[in-house]
Amino acid sequence: MKTKNDIKQVVKDKYGEIAVKSGGCCCGCSGDDKIAGFNIMMDDYSGQKGHVPDADLGLGCGLPTEFADIREGDIVVDLGSGAGNDIFIAREIAGEKGHLIGIDFTKEMIDKANRNNDKLGFKNVEFRLGDIEKLPVESEIADVVISNCVLNLVPDKIKAFSEIYRILKHNGHFCVSDIVIEGDLPEKLQRSAEMYAGCIAGAVQKNEYLRIIEAVGFSHPVINKTKIIDLPDSILEEYLNSKEIVEFRSGNTGIFSITVTASK
Repeated sequence: MKTKNDIKQVVKDKYGEIAVKSGGCCCGCSGDDKIAGFNIMMDDYSGQKGHVPDADLGLGCGLPTEFADIREGDIVVDLGSGAGNDIFIAREIAGEKGHLIGIDFTKEMIDKANRNNDKLGFKNVEFRLGDIEKLPVESEIADVVISNCVLNLVPDKIKAFSEIYRILKHNGHFCVSDIVIEGDLPEKLQRSAEMYAGCIAGAVQKNEYLRIIEAVGFSHPVINKTKIIDLPDSILEEYLNSKEIVEFRSGNTGIFSITVTASK
């Protein structure tokens, strides 16, 4: 069984590789050349104000800024900020008076995000290298925390949400898009390191996800949007034989992207 540090290294290596290649491989890709960039989970950002194509690597599974209720002047922290995609959308809303902080534990992503920000010249945007389980952010500083298809990758989800709670101001709130499951994934998918890096094997049951949010102190989590994730055969064939794929599709297991909000 992989340890917590093993899992983190798998994720770090995978997303570092994506940043260096500067291409898009969505949450859910196996990384194989024949399906790299197969955007089975991402939402379309092209119509969003503040969208920066060079920062959009297709790694998300939702659009958290849609329900984040960001206001002008807000301090917004993005967990797993990648190349800066959601930060730049949030900055469009928070404006010049806001302060935007992106956190990512992959140096290659931080470097890419900083290059994107240098081109834009935003003085109120910064990117910090750090771990979601121990955020390099002061306590009670953020008005809003956002995250897009990242928290399911974190081995200790209770710690991750506890850190979100710590950095939020009183009456602050978060909005995260993430992957959850209903039913039991086939064991081969659960064991796959690539599928963990692709956001599936690290997902927890939807009810458990909501329970964790409430357990760390947040009140009344609300699912604002749900999207069914249908894994194509080209991905499932990497892990399951034809009989197992049929059984998987005919079973009660469901994979979903949810966008959740809750307040401190």
